[in-house]
Amino acid sequence: MTHQNRRPDRPGRRDAASPTGTTRAGRRDADRRRPDEVSALERLRTPILALVVIVAVVGISLFVFTTATAPAYACSSVDTVQAPADGEVGQVQPDMGNGHTQTNDKVTYPVCPPASGEHVNKGNGFGPLVPKVYGPDDQSSPNGWVHNLEHGGLVLLYACEKGACDETSLAALAAFSSAFPNSALCDLPAGTVGPVIARFEQMPTRYAALVWNRVLYLDTLDAPAVYDFYLRYGERVAAEGTWITPPEPQCPAPTATPAPSTAASPSPSGG
Repeated sequence: MTHQNRRPDRPGRRDAASPTGTTRAGRRDADRRRPDEVSALERLRTPILALVVIVAVVGISLFVFTTATAPAYACSSVDTVQAPADGEVGQVQPDMGNGHTQTNDKVTYPVCPPASGEHVNKGNGFGPLVPKVYGPDDQSSPNGWVHNLEHGGLVLLYACEKGACDETSLAALAAFSSAFPNSALCDLPAGTVGPVIARFEQMPTRYAALVWNRVLYLDTLDAPAVYDFYLRYGERVAAEGTWITPPEPQCPAPTATPAPSTAASPSPSGG
């Protein structure tokens, strides 16, 4: 091949010597492969997965927080104050049963504050509650203290929204148990099943004293009146010696005192 007919070298092509010493055409540069294009979904996959995880964690946390702070009870209605019957103290409240529920069950009471109804039966402070003064921010719901009523305890409620949480009122509540009497029939001392003193807002007056199926509403804290109410109605036995209240008394019913026998009439003397 003449010099004139020789193909000109392409840019980037280099002749190399063969093992025999002759020149040979250089190898072509490797073709550069264009990388495959990545879709927008693939590019955003990791951020999307991270966002899904964050939303799930926030949702679960919100659910747990809402469940923990949601009231464990609801009220269909709030009781109204009734004039007591002649010779009576306080007013009767219709019986709402005494069934047991789980700690995470929500109970709807037909009337509040409830002097009966469903309640937790677990102990350890869930129900019945430990008898003491529960502050305005302490956990204390009817799901727990209705169980105290079922055993014959007294519950004294106070409403902060009606003005029972000032310093003087809270001091009076703290002193309430100091002269609290033993129960009328079982002779239970304070601290056995009552008194439970707790905040409750769904009621018509500033204070309310409760025993099973009966309520005494008060606008001022009258400790002697509450003691009298408790001794009258906290524990009651019928004439035949059966319990009227509470549903689960803490002692056997007192033995009924036998009626005095009638003396035999003298036999008429013979005439």
